[in-house]
Amino acid sequence: MPTTIRLSVRALVEYAFRSGSIESGFRTTSSMTEGTRIHQAIQKQYEEHDQKEVYVSEEIAVHDLLFVIDGRCDGLLMDDGMLIIDEIKSTAGELAAITEHSHPVHWAQAKVYAYIIAKQQGLSRIKVQLTYVQTVSAEQKRFREEYTLEELERFVIQMVEAYAPYAAMIAQHEGLRDASIKKLPFPFAKYREGQRKLAGSVYKIIAGGGKLFAKAPTGIGKTISTIFPAVKAIGEGQLRRILYLTAKTITRTAAEEAYALLQSKGLHLHVVTLTAKEKVCFQEEVRCAKEHCEFADGYYDRINEALRDMLMQETLMTRTVIESYARKHRVCPFEFALDAAYAADAMICDYNYVFDPRVNLKRLFDDQKKQTALLIDEAHNLVDRAREMYSGELNKADFLALQREYKGNNTALYQAAKAINDSFIALRKQIGDRYTQVVKELPEPLVQLLEAFAGAAERELLQPNAAQSGALLDMYYRAQSFIRIAKLYDERYVTYTECTRNDVRTKLFCLDPSHLLQQMSKGYRSVIFFSATLSPLTYYMDMLGGGAESDYSVTIPSPFSSEQLDVFISPLSTRYQDRERTKEPIIRLLRDLTKRRPGNYLLFFPSYEYMNDAYERYVTAAEDGSANTILQGSSMTEEERESFLAAFVEEDFSSSEQEIEGGAQIGEAPDKKAFAGFAVMGGIFSEGVDLVGGRLTGVVVVGVGLPQIGLERTIIKDYFDSVGKNGFDYAYLYPGMNKVLQAGGRLIRSENDRGSLLLIDDRYLQPQYNRLLPMEWKDYTVLKQGLQPGS
Repeated sequence: MPTTIRLSVRALVEYAFRSGSIESGFRTTSSMTEGTRIHQAIQKQYEEHDQKEVYVSEEIAVHDLLFVIDGRCDGLLMDDGMLIIDEIKSTAGELAAITEHSHPVHWAQAKVYAYIIAKQQGLSRIKVQLTYVQTVSAEQKRFREEYTLEELERFVIQMVEAYAPYAAMIAQHEGLRDASIKKLPFPFAKYREGQRKLAGSVYKIIAGGGKLFAKAPTGIGKTISTIFPAVKAIGEGQLRRILYLTAKTITRTAAEEAYALLQSKGLHLHVVTLTAKEKVCFQEEVRCAKEHCEFADGYYDRINEALRDMLMQETLMTRTVIESYARKHRVCPFEFALDAAYAADAMICDYNYVFDPRVNLKRLFDDQKKQTALLIDEAHNLVDRAREMYSGELNKADFLALQREYKGNNTALYQAAKAINDSFIALRKQIGDRYTQVVKELPEPLVQLLEAFAGAAERELLQPNAAQSGALLDMYYRAQSFIRIAKLYDERYVTYTECTRNDVRTKLFCLDPSHLLQQMSKGYRSVIFFSATLSPLTYYMDMLGGGAESDYSVTIPSPFSSEQLDVFISPLSTRYQDRERTKEPIIRLLRDLTKRRPGNYLLFFPSYEYMNDAYERYVTAAEDGSANTILQGSSMTEEERESFLAAFVEEDFSSSEQEIEGGAQIGEAPDKKAFAGFAVMGGIFSEGVDLVGGRLTGVVVVGVGLPQIGLERTIIKDYFDSVGKNGFDYAYLYPGMNKVLQAGGRLIRSENDRGSLLLIDDRYLQPQYNRLLPMEWKDYTVLKQGLQPGS
């Protein structure tokens, strides 16, 4: 029985006919929207007996493979008794530059449709028409050819035969994949307590569809407990693809390690990691043009062979592997990774590839989404990330600069930039001495000015010989982003404006991203949100777009014993107005802790300013050499981050550990030297970091993590108050305590870990904060002074 290969017309013709280089020219951001509008406009001109959006499908057998090829034809017209296939294409360029032979891919696509329809309707001849439409002027240009069924059949068979070796490779891979999954065991000797429940919940939601919100404690093994059941679902035909979404590089590595572990147990699965273009680009400057980059020049001439080579040789395609094959075949590593990802069984990538409308995976069509599961790691991060994805802002100064740049050079562009700059000036006068303005209405006049500016910028950027300004290109994309966000604007938004001495900033601010997150995740078979700190669960279900009848939640208790963790609370105030008064007592407390309980410590602070001040005071107090220190930088490279974590060397401090008993202080252990790492709460070292065993023996969290009071947080608070929710909790308390839980969660990562957690702030004893502490932290000791327990 032949192996069945399902393939879209577009995928077939692009594989067979795409060639040349990655386009260096400017491409408009509105092309997809404009394309849809133009298609509809042309189709409205069809005669009554003509058809539009005609679905076609045909089976073609080649080399023991049965290809099921399908697609949707733009138009099926009748002219003098003969059928015409109409393929509509929009272009922002000049129609004069398009000739009959400019786009072989377009002809190929239309000819496949023509073949299927001619064969199914028993036609000996059929016409093919390409209709090109200029997006700005709406001018049209058409090319028409007539073909016999025999000509079309030869053409299509030739294409399918060219695709067949790649298809055979994929089919062979899928056979190996499914067989390996059937035999794949859970990669550990036994499940940790609660781990089986999490894996079972993930499998159940994938099987039935819907969303799962899973709160599972740090150290339980959430990554493997979500990936393993999803992989099993692929083997049973319930899924075709897994997207593992992360917020940070360090959690991406955890996913890669989980897949590598399964691979060591026999799994054969294609997994691709997507890395940002700026990080993987081989050139000193990111310029995707054949004139400037050998990896862009001729990319499409080499990409098919590069993909076959890597997919035949590799399964776990990390950044290192992708870069190696990209250099071997001289292809752009970023585009190469994307092309490989669409062919793979699993992707590891940032949130924005699914949720950000500017960069999401647009080639992942609805039928593919229905067979795709989203595994969203550290999902608590998605709330604030989504607010930024769905917000847009602009500055007056940028348009003033463009106004000056194009004065006398491009009248239309100069006037468009000037009109926006003038509108900002008028807004600043209107706001006056208040300096800020918050309104619920969308600034429609500004949006209209931006649309005019975008049109003028497009015409300038499309000029073949124009000296394209980097500033103009940047502002074009920012303007288009603002326009796109304006189309999403509803009662969940406000528009706020801030005036400074030299500038004016206006932002379309998304207050509640839940509706948009729900829209962007629609169509996927299942969505699993998981984190150790989805607390309170009702808040995160609300903010992440939950609430449907098919949505489920699960809370997994900690698998670790209370004896592994000593929790202390020091009721010293870290409120802003009290910090000067309490800094010295806090430093004495930290010195006391690290001197009397030597070990490796992570000390978390609410801000860089607070951390740097505390660091200087601590170092001064530790001049006796009893402790070594390391400090988190504000913009660390990946190498610097790795060096920071590598400094936490595993040591045996057990001989110097003494418990707090009664009212006595801990006895000194001068023969041991402590190591203290100073870090910022909510930063790169407060989540996704595994320092097991003696690499970390204590964590200190200074403060309750509340976001700094400011305009945006005040707006968020006021909004949620206005819709009947607790604005302080939504804007401050829950996001703040989440940082605390993440920081404290660095400590106990395995059954063998032991450690001390010190929480410094009197608010931890207040009911609204105390109720958010995990159960395993509730058996705490209150310190009165130094390391003496309170009464």
